Amino acid sequence: MMTNKKSITTFSLLILSTLFIITGIPVIAAPSQPAAVKDKKEVKEGKPVKQFLNVNLEKKEQANPPEIKQIKDVKKEKSSYADAEITIRIIPASKKTFGYDIIMNNRLFIHQPHVPGLSGNEGFTNKEKAQKVAEFVVKKIRNNEMPPAVTMDDLNRMGVLR
Repeated sequence: MMTNKKSITTFSLLILSTLFIITGIPVIAAPSQPAAVKDKKEVKEGKPVKQFLNVNLEKKEQANPPEIKQIKDVKKEKSSYADAEITIRIIPASKKTFGYDIIMNNRLFIHQPHVPGLSGNEGFTNKEKAQKVAEFVVKKIRNNEMPPAVTMDDLNRMGVLR
């Protein structure tokens, strides 16, 4: 009976080792010898006893930092919109107000006939306010802040709601 348990344990470890090699994920296996357990109380209470296979996790962790570095380098890359040809066109809106269009690389990118973030269909009271918000949106686009949302706080800071 003891030989059968030992062969099952050996077979289980073989399967777990194979899974580790294939997936690269550390595998937790049951201890091969109950004598290795220091506190027999753990076994009686049914607490799981974990024993790691011979894996040098420190070497595996050292392999990850280059991947992290590569991700940081990607964030530092220049925005795909940084060199784009972007044009602002102020447009008439309802009730003698103004909105704006943002044209990127000769294509309409944003059509904003009303004040963003406000309910209703009214635009800005003058062309200068529409121009100021449009320039703010272009700045967000160039910094790759997509979507280039404009909040009420942004509008208040720019002074376009007065």
